[in-house]
Amino acid sequence: YLSKQALLGGAGILIMLFVSKVDYRAYISKTPLIRIKPVTILYFLCILLQIAVIIFGEETKGAKRWLQIGSISFQPSELSKIAVILMTAYIVQLAPRRLDKIWGFIRVVFIIAPLLLLVISENFSTGLIIGIIMVAICFVASKKKAYFILSGLVMGALASLMIFFVDFRSDRVDAWINVETHEKGYQILQGLYAIASGGVFGKGLGESMQKLGFIPESHNDMIFSVICEELGLFGAVALILLFILLLWRIFIIAINAPDLFGGLVATGVLAHIASQVLINIAVVTSTIPSTGIPLPFISYGGSSLMVILFEIGIVLSISNQIKAQR
Repeated sequence: YLSKQALLGGAGILIMLFVSKVDYRAYISKTPLIRIKPVTILYFLCILLQIAVIIFGEETKGAKRWLQIGSISFQPSELSKIAVILMTAYIVQLAPRRLDKIWGFIRVVFIIAPLLLLVISENFSTGLIIGIIMVAICFVASKKKAYFILSGLVMGALASLMIFFVDFRSDRVDAWINVETHEKGYQILQGLYAIASGGVFGKGLGESMQKLGFIPESHNDMIFSVICEELGLFGAVALILLFILLLWRIFIIAINAPDLFGGLVATGVLAHIASQVLINIAVVTSTIPSTGIPLPFISYGGSSLMVILFEIGIVLSISNQIKAQR
């Protein structure tokens, strides 16, 4: 796990540095060879990849999320997050005042819906993140906020239907309510044992007992519980403060961006990272029902890590343009 993640992390850092040197406005500019904007190409590529997942994808725990190409497997839904950030920001910056009315927001939803629905059909948790990204960008760009309450209620109702009328998702709600007695509450219960046993300063780095076969996916979605056990409350708070610092820096870049497109792209990246951190920690601490959301930069998984580093590269590109203009 360590060697593979280190290799992918190193590749992700190189990608981040390369992307940071590319002008972020190039994503919405026509290419010399093909008179189609890169953001449009990326968006339709992600739609094709999601269709390929449904047809050819490997089924894991009842859902198809991965494509296997030779010895390489990747999760196209992670790439879809970048596509949604860029496409939503592009659509909004073309006519931002349309978002002052609900029909402008519905227009954005209608354009993003094909990709969003394809993701949700096989990966509800990632679809939730993509939906949050889209709404966050529109919310920031709109001067009128009241209709977002109605939109939130409608989307919440649709999400509830998708949870309670799908057996394995409703089972997760039951397990959350009866975590000590439900057979599917084992993972969360073991994670809570790890958090409780860590105390204030933890057992020491590498000294977790719960990760040695007790917590399923301890290196992935449940990594925060291992951090709590090894580094205690002190380590958990330190990690959360680091995330807050990162989000604060992205926020500063967003409000100082040279143009609306740059500000909205940075907002989308902020919404992506913030929502994943909040949902992952909430799941691990049993604040909300279990769902498969990795902890950014920390959880094992090459697709997620490389996509987030790519997004950070775009944010650094926006930051570079701020400095260039000054």
